Amino acid sequence: MAGESIVDERSLLLWSDYVVIAVYFLFVLAIGIWTSTKNRGSVKGYFLAGQNQHWIPVGASIFASNIGSQHFLGLAGGGAANGLSVAYYEISAVMIVLILGWVFVPVYLASGSNTMPEYLRLRFGGRRIRIFLSGFSLLAYIFTKISIDIYAGYVFIEQATRLNTYVAIAAIVTMAALFTITGGLTAVIWTDFVQTILMVAGAVLLLVQSFVAIGGYSKLVYGYHGGIPESLILSNSTCNMPPEDAFHIFKDPLSTDLPWPGALTGAVLKSLWYWCADQVIVQRALAAKNITHAKAGTVLAGALKMLPLFLLVLPGMAARILYPETVGCADAETCSRVCGSPAGCTNIAYPSLVLNLMPTGIRGLMLAVMLAALMSSLTSVFNSSSTIFTLDIWVMFRKKATNRELMVVGRVFVIILVALGVLWVELLQGSHGSQIFTYSVQVGSFFQPPVIAAFTLALFVPRVNEQGAFWSMIIGAAIGIGRFALEYSYEIPSCGEGLDTRPSFIKDVHFLYFALMLYILCLLIAVVISILSKPISPHHLHRLTFWNRFDKEKRVDLPTGEKIDESESLLDERAIQTHDSDKVEDEENEMDHPIPVYRRAILWLCGIDHKVTNDRVDQSQQHERMNHQLLYEKRSHAVLVNVFAVVLTTLAVSVTVFYK
Repeated sequence: MAGESIVDERSLLLWSDYVVIAVYFLFVLAIGIWTSTKNRGSVKGYFLAGQNQHWIPVGASIFASNIGSQHFLGLAGGGAANGLSVAYYEISAVMIVLILGWVFVPVYLASGSNTMPEYLRLRFGGRRIRIFLSGFSLLAYIFTKISIDIYAGYVFIEQATRLNTYVAIAAIVTMAALFTITGGLTAVIWTDFVQTILMVAGAVLLLVQSFVAIGGYSKLVYGYHGGIPESLILSNSTCNMPPEDAFHIFKDPLSTDLPWPGALTGAVLKSLWYWCADQVIVQRALAAKNITHAKAGTVLAGALKMLPLFLLVLPGMAARILYPETVGCADAETCSRVCGSPAGCTNIAYPSLVLNLMPTGIRGLMLAVMLAALMSSLTSVFNSSSTIFTLDIWVMFRKKATNRELMVVGRVFVIILVALGVLWVELLQGSHGSQIFTYSVQVGSFFQPPVIAAFTLALFVPRVNEQGAFWSMIIGAAIGIGRFALEYSYEIPSCGEGLDTRPSFIKDVHFLYFALMLYILCLLIAVVISILSKPISPHHLHRLTFWNRFDKEKRVDLPTGEKIDESESLLDERAIQTHDSDKVEDEENEMDHPIPVYRRAILWLCGIDHKVTNDRVDQSQQHERMNHQLLYEKRSHAVLVNVFAVVLTTLAVSVTVFYK
């Protein structure tokens, strides 16, 4: 990465720091290998951790899957640049993740679906929506989540070590893929649990160190606006000045940061997609042993989401006070020299604190924290992407695929993601964005409204059919892509350098307002087209909406958008019977010809149990009925989680009102 490091040689990592990092990796690798021996040998075990996970690892995994290295750099950088407003995305998520547990997960469980595209296929029928959402999700993961996390890790490692960053990034991504390939979701969840503890502990330590360095919270309040570089004071310029309303979350309706109407609408819609319809997050909740554990897991995840305001945003604001010449650089030339980005260097706020405040050894621990965040996010995306590709795309072309085939395909796809992620670092290295968290929110606002519109209509409006949902998603996606292309086809002039020549509907329409308008448009398109076309018969909708999630009637699925052909069903049953007889014959042959030791070792490394590798995936109604039983709760347990949810919601609202 271009530019000079902001730290001198004395603040770079020493051998003791590398020892700490090595010990960390060995420890987490041991956890991953140990947990990879659980839930092996089946698609359900690999992709959904056997659906027997306790609420504590589920909640920790939801949190760790969300908090990546982009949060450490992005939230701290947002705090350094604009103050507390960036924390709103974290605080609002506290309430949105509870909606996942209380509204969305019950429907997903009742439907018997394993992935989000599969749910929409069951709800609307046809293949078009499933294919569209699968492709959309994979592209979004590759070019936003994976690439941004790798880029964030790139920035931190480059600042900390000045080593060959590509080698380091490749090693990290490869290890993340190793956990995912060998152990599936079980290994991912338990390594997430361990790394959540590490991330929180390390971030708390740095929070204390940064507050000690500036003299406490009161000095933060009075000193933040004084975090101005000397060059800015001498020039009398207002470029990159700390905003006057830095300690307020909600900003003016015309603000380019976080206008309060957009925060209460567009930002909520984006959070709904991420927390309630994104495979990465939902997959962890579906791994819970029942609905009570799923709800409790979301409560724990919501409680942990209260922490980034204090552990990441406030330290980022402290970094502006401590390092105004670098973190708060005001002119393009200085910023390019400091961090390689002429737009600003607030992204290096967190690395600056780590490398300058932490003692030897602890710096290595904090780098391990960053790597933990990176790996937790990557392993989650790898597993979820593998799930979508395998269960939503591959099975369309290989309807009679065995367990072994699907699990091998899932693992090979992870390897492909690793290659794409590492190659994408080169393109992101030339990015000139100074706030990567805001960038990720902005891009999501262009693409996510059509998807969350389809999901909300699917859950709450039975009258909406496949035609309405599909065309609303297509038209909405086209509009979002158009806005995205226009947004980044114009160059934004640096502060004080010329007029902004972008069209008014780009520079004056905030991306959160755009998200709201696009969402409403998609709702209208879906409803109008559905009213003008044939409705879905009620016997196709049992346990597919929030209103009928407890139905016990047998549902007739619509894989093609029409009634199932009985002749096709009979042919499928005969095929299953033939397959079962072939399976018995294969087992007899295996007894006569045992599998060689080397082949068993390879299968074990891939997490495949040779005794069940020839089983077909269970797509029967029995699986659906088993999931339906997960919806019933003990009254005492239900009351307990409800009370904690109310307490957590009250806390989140109180913090928002306090900093409004």
